Amino acid sequence: MMASNDGEHDNFCKNKLLLKPEEASILDLICVLFSSNLENRKFIEKHPQDQKWREFNRRWLIFISVLVQKALILIGKPMASIGNSIEMSLNLVSNNGGLFKLVLNLIPGNVVVWPDRSSASFTSMVGNLDTRLELDKNIRQGEPKYKVSLSLMASKLSYENQFFIKNIVEDHWKMEFLGFYNFWNDYMGRPTTQAFMLQDTRSDPNLIVVAFRGTNPFDADAWCTDVDISWHELEGVGKIHSGFMKALGLQKNQGWPIKVEQNTDHQFAYYTIKQMLKTLLQKNEKAKFVLTGHSLGGALAILFAAVLVIHEEAWLLERLESVYTFGQPRVGNKQFGDFMKEKFRKYSVRYLRFVYSNDMVPRLPYDDTTLLYKHFGTCLFYNSCYKGKVMGEEPNKNYFSPLWVAPKILNAVWELIRSFIIPCKEGPDYREGWLMKMFRVVGVAIPGLTAHSLRDYDNSTRLASLPLFFQLQDPICEEQLHKD
Repeated sequence: MMASNDGEHDNFCKNKLLLKPEEASILDLICVLFSSNLENRKFIEKHPQDQKWREFNRRWLIFISVLVQKALILIGKPMASIGNSIEMSLNLVSNNGGLFKLVLNLIPGNVVVWPDRSSASFTSMVGNLDTRLELDKNIRQGEPKYKVSLSLMASKLSYENQFFIKNIVEDHWKMEFLGFYNFWNDYMGRPTTQAFMLQDTRSDPNLIVVAFRGTNPFDADAWCTDVDISWHELEGVGKIHSGFMKALGLQKNQGWPIKVEQNTDHQFAYYTIKQMLKTLLQKNEKAKFVLTGHSLGGALAILFAAVLVIHEEAWLLERLESVYTFGQPRVGNKQFGDFMKEKFRKYSVRYLRFVYSNDMVPRLPYDDTTLLYKHFGTCLFYNSCYKGKVMGEEPNKNYFSPLWVAPKILNAVWELIRSFIIPCKEGPDYREGWLMKMFRVVGVAIPGLTAHSLRDYDNSTRLASLPLFFQLQDPICEEQLHKD
């Protein structure tokens, strides 16, 4: 986030914690640990009114968040270069029929097909980890799992480029491709948020899916957003993660006005998608829409619904059928969760939050009395055998709990073993390539990292028992979950 003048954001939010890691020196970070005088720290744009933030445990969280962000900023360019090299190498091999054929062409100096990032054949790192692109033929339209499965596949497809997505949606899924967008971030001063929209015209009523892209593995800016603990407190709503709101289209000095001026170069995610939905839904009185996303994309999906609520967009909320998120991080505090649960009940919006095993991202930011971030809504938790359970909160809600270190490592070892045996049980669609197996080896050293991959979420939606989904045909309130 760029530096701002004093009071720049006071017009819409009085209580906030906004961190600027690019302006923090090592001395500043040390001072935060040993001094409670936050007002003199230039990398803290505004300090919260709550005096508890002067306590050491909260200053420690500020220290860790800024330190990790500074490290990510430092390695941002090398990280992007490494990612680019890996993706180009993977696509070079696939475009030329495999490694063996590529070598045979290179030795005599024959022409090889060089990858083009904008082509319909270029696959991202996420796409190379799970190459399944077709919708599950065992899940038919009208079945309870269909919309969840379609949302998961759209979330996975969102990591690809525009032409790749268009090709899959139109030629493989036989659906209508509505558009791909690269949205502007007013605070970063550049586009940072991607999403696409499709319409399933074979469903009755028609279904529009809005899929937000998650965290790119090699995008340091996106990882900075994930580890940033900055927040804004909106009156009557609660505290909400600032980085996610900025990615969605938060306006400098204005917050969330009803309308903003946009041009083709500076389109904001929330405002552009909202107008698109209004236009499309006015043409089709029966159509509904679904919001979905993986990781950061899941956070943007639920916050999009939250801003619709804040703006009292009743007509759109009545057409919002569901919000499905996969591996979504926490986005706000308990007050925000209570606010959203009440509104979702009012408009009969189903919100399902899918969590696979030891995935680290849904367990961040930390949930305790210090940081105050809380999940809300229904959690569909899947273990490493892809057995699902409806819960109010995933087990081991805080990733860094020392009691879970050994179980997480053992589970990661089992997931590596499972990658060799699962195709024997479930069929060739579940065979994992060498890249995914290597990633699972890394997951043994960093438990929870591999569990965030979309492959395991895809397996979960395909293999989960139907009775679980039959229970979820209507919105479920958290109180009923606790009774069950």
